[in-house]
Amino acid sequence: MESRTQIILGRIAGRAQREHEVRFTTLAHLLDEEFLKGCYNQLERNSVGGIDGVSWQEYGEHLDGNIKGLVEWMKAKRYKPQPALRIYIPKDEHSKRPLGLPAVEDKIVQKGMACILEAIYEQDFLDCSYGFRPGRGCHQALYEVNAVFTQEPINHVVEADIKGFFDRVSHEWMIKFLERRINDPSFLFLVRRFLKAGYMEEGKLHETTEGTPQGGNLSPMLANIFLHYVLDEWMEKEIKPRMRGKVRLVRYADDFVCMIQNADEAEEIAKALKERFAQYGLELNAEKSRVISFGRYEEENARRQNRKSNTFDFLGFTHYSGQSRKGCFLLGRRTSGKKYRNKCREMNAWLKAVRNICKAKELWRVLKAKLTGHYRYYGVSGNFTQICRYYVRTLRLVMKWLNRRSQRKTFSRESYREYLKRHPLPIPKLAHNFYTLKFAT
Repeated sequence: MESRTQIILGRIAGRAQREHEVRFTTLAHLLDEEFLKGCYNQLERNSVGGIDGVSWQEYGEHLDGNIKGLVEWMKAKRYKPQPALRIYIPKDEHSKRPLGLPAVEDKIVQKGMACILEAIYEQDFLDCSYGFRPGRGCHQALYEVNAVFTQEPINHVVEADIKGFFDRVSHEWMIKFLERRINDPSFLFLVRRFLKAGYMEEGKLHETTEGTPQGGNLSPMLANIFLHYVLDEWMEKEIKPRMRGKVRLVRYADDFVCMIQNADEAEEIAKALKERFAQYGLELNAEKSRVISFGRYEEENARRQNRKSNTFDFLGFTHYSGQSRKGCFLLGRRTSGKKYRNKCREMNAWLKAVRNICKAKELWRVLKAKLTGHYRYYGVSGNFTQICRYYVRTLRLVMKWLNRRSQRKTFSRESYREYLKRHPLPIPKLAHNFYTLKFAT
């Protein structure tokens, strides 16, 4: 049965869809006890807690009293989010990505606020945006890129990487963008408090004057709103109308690729992107941003110019120009070298860490889940060789670390093969078929 807030959110979504200029004046009151309890039940039960150390289970032991007190504090405007606990996760071979872990109570409020914002802004977001949206995901974005190159006369790609986007979002501009649709001071007050909550690192409090609270439920929604106005809407309303040729944008969170027909317009758009982001306090990474020729004539042009064919990376895949069995242009993709090395490194580190901690039966259960997860993401058309390569690499790593559980080897090659026959691991298979489109003539 739907809660009162969920029914109202449905009405808000309907009105936002009908009236694109309307500003909503009463939103904060929707964060009531019943709705926040539902938000609590939607949180991940095994996620790491924040600086207060309270887990999902511990918070739920006195859920009614905790939620009641939380709502009272918000009504009195005395609720203040706790600083997020900052940790670092590997980004690539040479760097790490900062991640904030909010307290459970703050996650509940963020979840509720994100639901309210989603009801409004899902009606405004454009089709080019795929990240953190209901019914959309990275594979839909990859499919769209495939469709654009297969069916449209695209000859150039603008690759643009926003340097430290989540840590550099302007709070001032963020609030201005929200005010285009929201005129509720209490709701905007909560947003400001989350933006200014800060983070704890090595026992020291750091204030935040820019950036969104990564790690919570609110950050992806705020990022989508910010980039909707800065990039998506700007590209649709200002850039595309003045271009002679085709221009297509596909964005997943802060990762995007711009596909363009004409060379001079590609250079013009690349320059405009740099200026546009600078206007809002953001910077493009010069080392990772470039304009390249790419499309159905790329292989032919590369041979004529005596160079390698250009490729570009998007969502963990390296895209390249290929050919179908009938000789037609085909957009090929393979796991990017950086992602493949990271996945192998992660698998090696995990096997090393757990080899003497858990029994083989438990290790095998988790290992199956890890391999299945890898196939579900990277198992796309054209990438079968790479997921097979990862499978073989994993088998070798498993044998290596099982043999290092003690001074005596556990397996020889023959006994390991027999063990795999009795306890098979998931074999590679494709999960996403992109080659279902008719080729443009």
